[in-house]
Amino acid sequence: MIAPQAISPYRGPAWRLVEAQHLVSTLKLVDSLAEQEMLEAVLEESKPSLPPECRGLDYLLATPFRYGAVYPHGSRFRRAGRTQGVFYCAETVETALAEMAFYRLLFFAESPSTPLPANATDYTAFSALLAVERAVDLTHAAMADAGNWRDSVDYSDCQNLADAARAEDVSVIRYASVRDPGAGSNLAVLACTAFAAPAPTARQTWKLRVGAGFVQAVREFPRQSMEFSRADFAGDPRLG
Repeated sequence: MIAPQAISPYRGPAWRLVEAQHLVSTLKLVDSLAEQEMLEAVLEESKPSLPPECRGLDYLLATPFRYGAVYPHGSRFRRAGRTQGVFYCAETVETALAEMAFYRLLFFAESPSTPLPANATDYTAFSALLAVERAVDLTHAAMADAGNWRDSVDYSDCQNLADAARAEDVSVIRYASVRDPGAGSNLAVLACTAFAAPAPTARQTWKLRVGAGFVQAVREFPRQSMEFSRADFAGDPRLG
């Protein structure tokens, strides 16, 4: 299923966004930083154990591989059920923002009774360095017609490919983003061993404002802004 000529080494940054609340979510429950540290330690002990190869990684990198609960719905390269984790990311922060903008719009489209947020939400964009000997590039000519890699809702071919990739010790899948109007590429990291550094190598703070049919993203330092409309994602039947 995987063309040998589409497998090659891969090295470079991978960008991912998380709500900035992850930094302070427990602080409001305690009266001091010392108590917060104790609470975080208790919470850490209550979580499933990390796979051995993930130990020593910053939690931002390890979290997608950690949780042992049933994965409810499946995603592009991960089946539903008790399945191995996938660290989804993008080659650039702009593509990561496009992906996040799509899912914010999708959330409100699928829950129309939920009021739009009155204020912008803080997000942390962080970059992790990847370095692997075996990555498969689904944008390679040898893979372009090998499966349905770009469907917005049917992930069966992609999930089959992820199974084949793990069997062949391929730990990163590079694929075209179907959300990014700029036609950037995403990365699916299948194993913790793909990280060349144990912690993020860069961080940025972004504010995302969701409106009726649009998402605005603003970074103060250095200044950058982007805007996405529902029309940018019209290829997805859930927003089209």
